[in-house]
Amino acid sequence: MPITVGHDTSKTRKTLTVGSQSVDYYSIPAAEAAGLGDFSKLPAALKVVLENMLRFEDDKTVSVDDIKAFAEWATKGGKNPREIAYRPARVLMQDFTGVPAVVDLAAMRDGIVALGGDPEKINPLNPVDLVIDHSVMIDEFGNPRAFQMNVDREYERNMERYTFLKWGQSAFNNFRVVPPGTGICHQVNLEYLAQTVWTDKDQNGVEVAYPDTLVGTDSHTTMVNGAAVLGWGVGGIEAEAAMLGQPISMLIPEVVGFELTGKMMEGTTGTDLVLKVVEMLREKGVVSKFVEFYGDGLDTLPLADRATIANMAPEYGATCGFFPIDDETLRYLRNTGRSEDRVALVEAYAKENGFWRGADYAPVYTDTLSLDMGTIVPAISGPKRPQDYIALDAAAPAFAKFIEGLRGAKDASAKEEVRWEGEGGAPEPQDIPGDTGNHKKGWYKTDDGSYQLHDGSIVIASITSCTNTSNPYVMIGAGLVARKAREKGLTRKPWVKTSLAPGSQVVSAYLEAADLQEDLDAIGFNLVGYGCTTCIGNSGPLEAPISKAINDYDLVATSVLSGNRNFEGRISPDVRANYLASPPLVVAYALVGDMNIDITTEPLGNDKDGNPVYLKDIWPSQKEIADLVEQTVTREAFQSKYADVFKGDEKWQGVETTDSQTYDWPATSTYVQNPPYFQGITMDTHAIENIEGAKVLALLGDMVTTDHISPAGSFKETTPAGKYLTERQVPVREFNSYGSRRGNHEIMMRGTFANIRIKNEMLDGVEGGYTKGPDGEQTSIYDAAMAYQDQGTPLVIFGGEQYGAGSSRDWAAKGTALLGVKAVIAESFERIHRSNLVGMGVIPFEFTGGDTRKSLGLTGEETVSIKGLVGVKPLQEVPAEITMADGSTKEITLKCRIDTAVEIDYIENGGVLHYVLRNLAKSA
Repeated sequence: MPITVGHDTSKTRKTLTVGSQSVDYYSIPAAEAAGLGDFSKLPAALKVVLENMLRFEDDKTVSVDDIKAFAEWATKGGKNPREIAYRPARVLMQDFTGVPAVVDLAAMRDGIVALGGDPEKINPLNPVDLVIDHSVMIDEFGNPRAFQMNVDREYERNMERYTFLKWGQSAFNNFRVVPPGTGICHQVNLEYLAQTVWTDKDQNGVEVAYPDTLVGTDSHTTMVNGAAVLGWGVGGIEAEAAMLGQPISMLIPEVVGFELTGKMMEGTTGTDLVLKVVEMLREKGVVSKFVEFYGDGLDTLPLADRATIANMAPEYGATCGFFPIDDETLRYLRNTGRSEDRVALVEAYAKENGFWRGADYAPVYTDTLSLDMGTIVPAISGPKRPQDYIALDAAAPAFAKFIEGLRGAKDASAKEEVRWEGEGGAPEPQDIPGDTGNHKKGWYKTDDGSYQLHDGSIVIASITSCTNTSNPYVMIGAGLVARKAREKGLTRKPWVKTSLAPGSQVVSAYLEAADLQEDLDAIGFNLVGYGCTTCIGNSGPLEAPISKAINDYDLVATSVLSGNRNFEGRISPDVRANYLASPPLVVAYALVGDMNIDITTEPLGNDKDGNPVYLKDIWPSQKEIADLVEQTVTREAFQSKYADVFKGDEKWQGVETTDSQTYDWPATSTYVQNPPYFQGITMDTHAIENIEGAKVLALLGDMVTTDHISPAGSFKETTPAGKYLTERQVPVREFNSYGSRRGNHEIMMRGTFANIRIKNEMLDGVEGGYTKGPDGEQTSIYDAAMAYQDQGTPLVIFGGEQYGAGSSRDWAAKGTALLGVKAVIAESFERIHRSNLVGMGVIPFEFTGGDTRKSLGLTGEETVSIKGLVGVKPLQEVPAEITMADGSTKEITLKCRIDTAVEIDYIENGGVLHYVLRNLAKSA
């Protein structure tokens, strides 16, 4: 579809000729020559946003003053928080977030018909790619049948969803679906979809070149910034608005410069580097800021490692982590199969328009920090947060300290936990390395023998997620560790569930070309699927005897995964400690099977002759890895695997759907239901009103993540969601997961605040989605919210610092809104979740003056009224009155986190989609 730009302002629009190509572009040097300001010292990441302003100047959302504000940014020390309207070139989705987004679009078609409009008005104006990658679950593992059996099971579970998505592909323009079994959306984006410099025809048919930009409905959309493509995660709500032509309202961000110097040392990986970067940037504080990486260290940093660092921007809290265009960018584009014309255009455009990182690249930054990569050591992160960095040689003592914090210095009952329920005499309990008497132990018995599990037993070792499985250096490294371990006769411990889920089929191609897949298979890392798997919580069930032993003996089982998230309750309901590690270390930990063992000094096991084998004995050199990468990661492999990326296998081709403008919602579906947002919609809006007499639904602590608010994993039949399905005769085996059922608001409302590890401080020592109902008795959060709704009582949530960290999960906001919550009051918010709350009509507030839920002595028994909302302005401070349980009152001041003027409109409309829908109906 032709792009729409602002008026043809000849002062900034120029023509660039590259070989036989001739394209127009919007020139930053020309803007300087026209007197709009000096932009020469802007970071490349901010120049991308500036170019966006130039291209859409005079289209009623961008003004000359907006452009001049970027020059002022450089002269004001890298700060000028002016509100701007930004238009990304395209949108990326995955299926967990994509299904509810398509549900919303289908519902909006119904809504615009109700308003007298044309359903064809509800069509993406920008290209949208949806990659199905979150659905595959690891039911089968450790054998050659695992991949095919998991794929078959995936289709059995998800056929309703896939039928719906295939309808969307035919019903909506500019909407493509990458079928299951292709890869993870961020890897498909990095390896195939992204172009670094995008081209399209304008409304006059002229080809225009401009920076490739996007937003995605997954927080790790940031990965593509490693290839100098500016992108970040937004909630599905905001992405839908962007699809429909609504610009993204944002403030000109601060840009923190992160200087990388030196060179990675032998034995370290890009994963070790990113875990250190996450720790440093979390400590620095970069929420809602851009981070741009610069320095001579980039000269030796492969793009795969850059993408790993960019991927984990949500973990360090930034909007994005950006790497400018340089020679390495060109090398990667060429090696992954992009056309030579595209590569030549990227180079010429970047150099002509000031985006190139050369030897003289020295922009102004808001703030800076520096890291010598020569100081990086092998590391892991855990057991609960990505920023909890641990040098590998300190991992075992750190785990012992974690157990001590859980159990106390000593637990006299620990040894009594070693019960034996099998036949015959009980085996002798085994010693636990570093045990000071506080570890619990237990036994499980299988046909193969009897084994002791204890605090620290590793029951999941998974090479998974977009973060590392796009990086051939660590994937080849993992394969070489497997090869050397196999040669010495080592294999995984029998209690470890091992899995390999590459980010794309290209990974399998080069592992097979290097003959490494056979070695991985031999120690249990068989291919289980192409998708997020363990990292998103789709680790699948543990073997029944292992799960029973963990729960019977109250053991702290652990997982080690090459992912980006290790929040409580995310990976598996049976696992309480989760560690992030590089793929080679995941293999090593599968061999030893125990977090209590210091794998830097203690043997992983014994070889065929009984000699101890140490990590150093099976760790490959950087040269070994680099040589294999050079031989097997080829341009031809990328071109071959992506040749028919949208075609899919026979199963996908056999999915049947209807051809209609509006969706015929199946009344009996438990996966896809028409949501209530637009039912009964009129053209009337409502001014923002004060919140009176609200009750507290939950009182939550620091770092409450979107996983806590809206979990993605499995759930039991005893939960509100489980009861809903059971009442509809859905067997437990078919429950699937919360993530797969995001197209059904009835499930998702019941799953809001339902994470098994969430702690509501209104209750003493209780974990899970519980609160007090109107009668003061403990009940589920869903049931309490419905009871309050029946009484017409508004609700509020209280939280601590970094409320809403983690995934860009729009259901964390949608569920909050549907439960009847009018306001969330916290010490601070993560960027995406704050935006999502506003997009759903829920107002975020921050404490001021040092107030916190603790300093105010809140118990959850209070009644809350928030004044000053009539005619409220962005970021205005407003008074609130808290009536305590004893009838006394406290007056506090809250900062209203409606950040921009357009967000006032969103709240008045009941949400951003209502705002867009009414505007589209008006234009008709």
